[in-house]
Amino acid sequence: MAKPGTAKPAAKAAPAPEILVGENKKARFHYEILDTVDAGLVLRGTEVKVLRQGQISLDEGYARLEAGELWLIGVNIPEYRHGNLQNHEPTRRRKCLLHHRELIKLREKTLIKGLTMMPLRVFFSGRGFAKVTIGIGRGRKLHDKREHLKAKEAKKEIRER
Repeated sequence: MAKPGTAKPAAKAAPAPEILVGENKKARFHYEILDTVDAGLVLRGTEVKVLRQGQISLDEGYARLEAGELWLIGVNIPEYRHGNLQNHEPTRRRKCLLHHRELIKLREKTLIKGLTMMPLRVFFSGRGFAKVTIGIGRGRKLHDKREHLKAKEAKKEIRER
């Protein structure tokens, strides 16, 4: 029992949920994802407004390490309709924010032959920051894709029964 005049400690509020903006479903089909890492995105104001509307295309995008920094290349964020001269370029290179130790791990993994970095999804964190999930994967061969589809259909049939 609490003493009179003492306040109860405030309960921690549950973290706000993530808001998914876009997902690259083709990447999970064409690549076998071995590892993922979440990185922050450096965006301009109009890019954030367009992302809040849910408009982004990750299909052509990939990530590359250059001069100790991670860059997102080929991701299309369309121009803001109500923008002016300050509007952004839709397919510009965007810097990803990671800790130095995470960059070193990524560099080590991508030096292995045949591994590629691609964006899997873009979301707003509970605190409102734009983030991207970068996947490190190995390209699937045609027969691997067929096996993947067969396994997926088998799981679907089992669930339906």
